[in-house]
Amino acid sequence: MMEILKTFGSKALLLMAFLIFVTSCKSTKVVTEGRVNDKLTAKSVIKSHYLNGSKFASLNGRVKINYSDGESSQSVSVSLRMKKDEAIWLSAPLGIVKAYITPDRVSFYNKLENEYFDGDFSYLSSLLGTEVDFPILQNLLLGQAILDLRDEKYTIDIDEDTYRLTPKLPGSLYKILFRIEPKNFKMNLQQLSQPSEQRLLQIAYQNYQKIDNEILPNEIHIKALTKDSENTIKLEFRNIELNGAVNFPYSIPKGFKEIEL
Repeated sequence: MMEILKTFGSKALLLMAFLIFVTSCKSTKVVTEGRVNDKLTAKSVIKSHYLNGSKFASLNGRVKINYSDGESSQSVSVSLRMKKDEAIWLSAPLGIVKAYITPDRVSFYNKLENEYFDGDFSYLSSLLGTEVDFPILQNLLLGQAILDLRDEKYTIDIDEDTYRLTPKLPGSLYKILFRIEPKNFKMNLQQLSQPSEQRLLQIAYQNYQKIDNEILPNEIHIKALTKDSENTIKLEFRNIELNGAVNFPYSIPKGFKEIEL
């Protein structure tokens, strides 16, 4: 276990930390797909997407993480706690590695390497190859759009039994693609690419679950590509309880070396 954690490392764990904002529990039910309605407009699909936003307050449980950087792969189960809009906390076995993320702070430490990071979201942004902040991470993990769809006008098409949305006015730097499920109006696929810089962030939602009258992701596959790296992440959520009391014990050990960007 110690060797796995050392190989997995704090960098990989931090990549996982912001991805752990989805829920699952013992009494969940997988949501089957609905049928698309080719008469719906992009505006109506977007409106339905936001009407289906999550309303739970907190979660506590475990998640199995499969991670690959293109050269090696590892699997580990970790404890997680979170409070919506406020904090995400992640701890590997025996507290060897911990991560704590808030809207203003990204922090983690690794006892195997005697190192820590405590700063803003620039570290996560560099790992993913695109700018991120807490709301973007939260939306990504809840099956919501990582960009505000209400800020632009979109073209709608039917693609693989989903609603496919692309901007009517393509951006000069990024290419954007969203696919939305017809039954729950949650995300099926989100893709943000920057061809000139050889960057791609793709989030694929394999299925959804109904938990306490809320529709939440069950399994998520993440792919983050840059010119020099390829990170893929698969998340499976287990034994999660919603809306219970949570706390976030976190303190950077003394004497650790700070990771500098």
